[in-house]
Amino acid sequence: MGILIGMWMGAVPGLGGIIGLVLLLPFTFEMEAVPAFALLLGMYAVTSTSDTIASVMLGIPGTSASQATVLDGYPLAKKGQAARAFGAAFTVSAFGGVVGALIMAASLPILLPMILAFGVPEFFFLAVLGLTMVGALAGGSILKGLTVAALGLLLTTIGYAASTGIPRYTFENDYLLESLPIIPVVLGLFALPELLEMAVRNTSIARIEASDTKDATLMAGVRDVMKHWWLTVRCALLGTYVGMLPGLGVSIVDWIAYGHAVQSAKDKSLFGQGDIRGVIAPEAANNATKAGALIPMIAFGIPGSLGTAILLGALVIKGLRPGPEMLIDHIELTFSMVWDIVIANLVAAGLLMIWSKQVAKVSFLPGHLLVPGVAVFVLMGAWLASAALGDWISCIAFGFLGYWMKQGGWPRPPLILAIVLGKLMEDNLQLSTQVYEGYTWITGRPIVLVIIALIVLTLILAVKGVIKANNTPKEEDAVIAGEGSGKNPILSLPLALLFFGIFAAAPIGAQGWEPEAQQFPLVVSYTAMALLALIIFVDFKEVLQSVREASGFGAAVAASFEKADFGRSTSFIAYLIGILVASMIVGQMIALPAFVAIYLWRWGHYNWKICLSYAAISWAFIYGFYDQIMHLFFYPSLLFG
Repeated sequence: MGILIGMWMGAVPGLGGIIGLVLLLPFTFEMEAVPAFALLLGMYAVTSTSDTIASVMLGIPGTSASQATVLDGYPLAKKGQAARAFGAAFTVSAFGGVVGALIMAASLPILLPMILAFGVPEFFFLAVLGLTMVGALAGGSILKGLTVAALGLLLTTIGYAASTGIPRYTFENDYLLESLPIIPVVLGLFALPELLEMAVRNTSIARIEASDTKDATLMAGVRDVMKHWWLTVRCALLGTYVGMLPGLGVSIVDWIAYGHAVQSAKDKSLFGQGDIRGVIAPEAANNATKAGALIPMIAFGIPGSLGTAILLGALVIKGLRPGPEMLIDHIELTFSMVWDIVIANLVAAGLLMIWSKQVAKVSFLPGHLLVPGVAVFVLMGAWLASAALGDWISCIAFGFLGYWMKQGGWPRPPLILAIVLGKLMEDNLQLSTQVYEGYTWITGRPIVLVIIALIVLTLILAVKGVIKANNTPKEEDAVIAGEGSGKNPILSLPLALLFFGIFAAAPIGAQGWEPEAQQFPLVVSYTAMALLALIIFVDFKEVLQSVREASGFGAAVAASFEKADFGRSTSFIAYLIGILVASMIVGQMIALPAFVAIYLWRWGHYNWKICLSYAAISWAFIYGFYDQIMHLFFYPSLLFG
């Protein structure tokens, strides 16, 4: 039962393992410890397996663990190779989960010195390393990747400052007091731009015919794993040991694994365009992380993530204490947890391999048939964050920003990882400077120096890759791994100027705050402005070149907007805003099905029977799942309350 629930929770954007644990925890109160943790771990362990479905099919991270999978998983689906991606992902997910569980069993008694060696300075620089690796994968512009990461860090300063309790950058809006919820931002940034493309161009997810993909089968993905077995083993081990780091491992492990795959590959040209290694690495690592995160929880009572914090609560409810007691008096429960993870990963991978062949066929459906259904999933997933209109406003706003960034050649992944890590980085930076009375901790701790060396090495390798790509004569060989390799300077320059204005305004808004509240946003803003000065200079030169090639500024702008399909894109954004307004007037139960019917009729030109049937199914799903099962609060409309 736990496995089936976990597969559903991972596959539906906006749900995930945390919500699943919260929903299932009350059902375990009257159960014995072994079956209770079988239910909880069976659900929790497999969410990072089934989340691959959304990452590959829709370009949406199903959970935070599958962000890096999007980079190559979705391009593979566009090539009609979704089944191949699923075959590889589910195989390495099972392997990673089993490896993580076995290492967990073997490592529990001996890992105390390793975990205790990491203090707040080390966690701060590990977060910096994660952001650096993601920024370095930002196509041809490392500067843009690092700048986008800085924007994400600045966004995390919205809301109450942990050190002083003063509200920052809230503009007297109650919705922003607790910071921006990450789910609407992720769904808007990744999902809506892909929906826009499908709606505007009426393309299926796969851009080729199904008959041309006979070799891209599930077994082809399994063979890919066998071919890259050493990468699979390395990333599974990496996932387990990074997962042990409390509060950080789960957030960055997929990016570290992806960065390792790119930097260790001899041929990097296909990363970001549909390289199967870009699916294997993060999927092997993120499943192993779940078991790794349980090690500090069981051995020392230190939850490595929000999910393990809930599991720790379940442990306490059962009258159990983490520590030596779990390794001596309750060793049978500890090893039952290991077997829970092993069995859950193997069963989930097997079931998903069976079902994914049919799921992969969805990638060949017409775009107009997919868009309204996916839009309902995305908007309701965003609504799960705090059940406020601000969730939809954030989702739509970041959707437009994400589309602009994608068309302008700005990478999106660094923004998400920075939002995930920002609070942790600020807290660790302030604790480090307070405990060590300054910045001596930067040079006085050996592990910090090792991590700094890795950061520098990452940047050097990234710069070498960019230089090599720029000197490569063939255009097809000059593609650099990751998002952001596309160029559209007419769209990129205004975005750079917008970001510069945001970072320039941040220090002004911070005037009058206490020094502790100012520290992080000021450091981030001044660093970003220095990077943006270089980006604006480069973009301005490229704009001038585009104007010369187009024989005029107006012609260059027209060509740029036509390339990005900005006209019809804004029409689709208007539809989304219409859903928002209609929900305020008649409620979401009416507004969302109405959108489905109107979109299919106006954009897809389907007959009224299909439109009404699709709308009725959408209403039934919203009512049955989100209202009756999730008991979600819906917005009180003006007409119906």
